[in-house]
Amino acid sequence: MRGSPVSGLLSSVVLLLLLQDARSVYIRHQGFQVQLESVKKLSDLEGQWGPNPRLQTQSFVPSMCHHPALPPDLQPVCASKEAASIFQALKSIAKDDCELCVNVACTGCL
Repeated sequence: MRGSPVSGLLSSVVLLLLLQDARSVYIRHQGFQVQLESVKKLSDLEGQWGPNPRLQTQSFVPSMCHHPALPPDLQPVCASKEAASIFQALKSIAKDDCELCVNVACTGCL
């Protein structure tokens, strides 16, 4: 019995997603593990989403935590009281040739 073309396509997509995740570079900092690509998106989000004074007075989380496009692996950082300093540290680590694993916080480099 042969499988349907849809099931073959689905299997291929799942395999590609697994391979992509296996090749991802991760940054570990203060108990959080996030993808390097997600951290690189932070600067873009900051540029798109300026500080909102109303949100800043209502909470102690950075305004980017309210951005709808914040990558899912960065969302748990927003629950931390140290979210602003953690985001700053992650951005700094990402600038340090993380893809070459120069920084010990980076894992999964080729």
